[in-house]
Amino acid sequence: MPDGRFLTGGTMGHVVRMTATGALGITFVFLVDAANLFWVAQLGDPTLVAAVGFAYAVQFFSVSISVGLMIAATALISRSIGQGERPLARRQAGAGIVIAAAIQAMVALLIVAFRHDLVGLAGAEGETARLAARYLAISIPSLPIMAVGLICSGALRADGYGAKAMYLTLSPGLLLLFVDPVLILWMGWGLDGAAIGLVLFRCVLMGLGIYFAIIQMRLVEKPRLRTFRRILWPFMGVAVPAIATQMSTPAGNYLLTVVMAQFGDEAVAAWAVVGRLTVVVFGGIFALSGAIGGIFGQNYGAGQWDRVRSTYRDALIFCLVYTLVAWALLMAATPFVIQAFALPPEGAAVLRAFTLVGVGGFVFVGALFVSNAAFNNLGKPGRSTFLNWLKDVAVSWPVAIWLASAFGATGVIYGQALGGVVMGTLAALWGWVYVAGLQDAPAVTLDPDRPRPYPNPDKHRIR
Repeated sequence: MPDGRFLTGGTMGHVVRMTATGALGITFVFLVDAANLFWVAQLGDPTLVAAVGFAYAVQFFSVSISVGLMIAATALISRSIGQGERPLARRQAGAGIVIAAAIQAMVALLIVAFRHDLVGLAGAEGETARLAARYLAISIPSLPIMAVGLICSGALRADGYGAKAMYLTLSPGLLLLFVDPVLILWMGWGLDGAAIGLVLFRCVLMGLGIYFAIIQMRLVEKPRLRTFRRILWPFMGVAVPAIATQMSTPAGNYLLTVVMAQFGDEAVAAWAVVGRLTVVVFGGIFALSGAIGGIFGQNYGAGQWDRVRSTYRDALIFCLVYTLVAWALLMAATPFVIQAFALPPEGAAVLRAFTLVGVGGFVFVGALFVSNAAFNNLGKPGRSTFLNWLKDVAVSWPVAIWLASAFGATGVIYGQALGGVVMGTLAALWGWVYVAGLQDAPAVTLDPDRPRPYPNPDKHRIR
């Protein structure tokens, strides 16, 4: 009998518990990231803040690749657990670590080699471009280290260990909260100190991931060569579209940064603050997509389609309530944020546009994240890729250009929000139609070490 933690009990309880632990971990990390920007801002040079903003536009791509790989690992591991195939799940986790580290090593090499061109394409010029490239040169080589930690986190979430996955990100974030002001201000390293702090965070993340997932919980096993070869393609079958899906957000952010850059460093500095606020305030929504993946995956593997449907419904309800509360809090905090980051008048206008109007788009963007989790873990990852690229590139970008021509820098915020409303609504409806039509038939996942063909999970029929 499968012993997955998500196969029994109320689905709303699982959604809340996994999202709450995920939100605490990821929100704290993003809070520390925002604090990092705050300490850089205390140096009194807007060029440094703008440089972090341009570097963040590039860094976002690389981090999204790791997140996509984690999503793939979580999907496969949780399906195997739902089937009661724990030895297979452990080998999948081991293979995921090897694959993710290798891919991110190649990504790091390419970004470091072309860092000047990348920040230039984002719109950075002169000293701002040089500083952004330097920040990337220091921080980007630690990508493989981060990838190992995130796959370990995915293995923990796939098996329902939400609290341990939370500690995995909470602990290094807490360390960085104290280290950043020391490196940036007290030691006088400035932007270099901020980059070094990020590297330290990723090293601690990997160390704790190895301890919790491999040593303590024994969720990871070294894959045999034949197992690795057979797992590689099913893994990449989920990872490639998941990575493509994750890449749409940094691509959209990159394009919007280019649009914002035409309004000067003050607007880009405010855009950097908006980016940090987004991930801090909506950490629960970002966590939701990854947190409920294991719930979907285990019940998918066990063929419990009624629980798949209730998970989708409960995630949408949670998303709506969370976003409305966050919107109200952020509106109230707007004057304090403007003062804390010493935003000039144009930057303050951009921030107000975000807290008053832009945040409203996240009511619908959250629904898009829920549909992403459903499609990625229920055998249709290509649909997530299509929806996200449509939102971030085909809709939000041209609309932002159009509205920026009418409203200036604040138009970029309005365009991003409008794209979220349109595509979030479409994604929520499409995802519900899919999960509502899943056939009540048991799912099958075979151990690749057994002499039987590995089935295509997309063959589950829908009515």
